[in-house]
Amino acid sequence: MDPSERFGVGDQTALVTGASSGIGREIAEQFAAGGADVVVCSREQDNVDPVAEGITGSDRPGDALAIECDVTDPEAVAALVEATVETFGGLDTLVNNAGASFMASFDTISENGWKTIVDINLHGTYHCTQAAGDALADGGGAVVNLASVAGQQGAPYMSHYAAAKAGVINLTTTLAHEWAGNGVRVNCIAPGFVATPGVESQMGISADSVDRSEVERRMGLSEEIADVAQFLASPAASFVVGETVTAAGVPDIMESPEV
Repeated sequence: MDPSERFGVGDQTALVTGASSGIGREIAEQFAAGGADVVVCSREQDNVDPVAEGITGSDRPGDALAIECDVTDPEAVAALVEATVETFGGLDTLVNNAGASFMASFDTISENGWKTIVDINLHGTYHCTQAAGDALADGGGAVVNLASVAGQQGAPYMSHYAAAKAGVINLTTTLAHEWAGNGVRVNCIAPGFVATPGVESQMGISADSVDRSEVERRMGLSEEIADVAQFLASPAASFVVGETVTAAGVPDIMESPEV
């Protein structure tokens, strides 16, 4: 297999959750540009239709299907996977990208608020992965989970989100062991700050202001996370199993005191 095929996803069908914008949309568009057929979903059909239309109306070789799906609804998730298999004949890669959060101190997070964030980020990953298990095993597929550095290090005022993402990271390791015998690789990406529309609205930093060639930075681009996702879904990552790849730029470390 030549390198272009080994690092490619051209013969795949990929299902990407939370694909209406940001990282999920970029992953879907990049996979389609590489020749993969992609199913894109979000909670609102109107939000995800433009993504599929943009792919099918472009010169990207991959096809696209948009489906409305709430990942916290097991019946909707089952229908999503069924539609994927019926439309494209199978499923090779599941990208669990759907997520949500809000900032609040731990003392002020209501039980409903806590459950909502955990339900979307962790329980949603459970629903989608379990529903897709048989289809992925049919062809020796891959699961790419999206966590966060918050799940590795913690994050002030985001305890619910950090706890849920820590669960996703541990689920990745555990499930990778369980499903290896089925020929399914399970891996995870833990992004740091990425210049998505959500981050721009909160921090005022747009993707246009981020220089991808600059190594010394702490802000990334959605394309850079999509690159990691494509690698993990490709044959080139055949010996990468149960790993969480941190994509967060220059690490924040303790500096030596001046003497």
